[in-house]
Amino acid sequence: MSTDLATLRKLAHLSRLELDETKEEKMLGELNKILNWVEQLRELDTANVEPLVHLSHEINVLRTDEAKNTVSHQDGLRNAPRKDSDYFRVPKVLD
Repeated sequence: MSTDLATLRKLAHLSRLELDETKEEKMLGELNKILNWVEQLRELDTANVEPLVHLSHEINVLRTDEAKNTVSHQDGLRNAPRKDSDYFRVPKVLD
């Protein structure tokens, strides 16, 4: 499988890429290498290969989630650029 220059230019347009002629030739060669490699992978017989779900045999190696306050309310507001009493002041988002 190979890609022609017109297809590459269409892909570049859709990707909002600007390629000059030298870069087009280089990109076309690289793209065709990738497509040829994928074509080689398609030829492999994977009928008896189990799907890979996890990269590691260790599953759910997580710490328990414990709620705790590490910063007090006043300490949290201390470095606020703008505050109003007990709240952060932020720019209005909706009208």
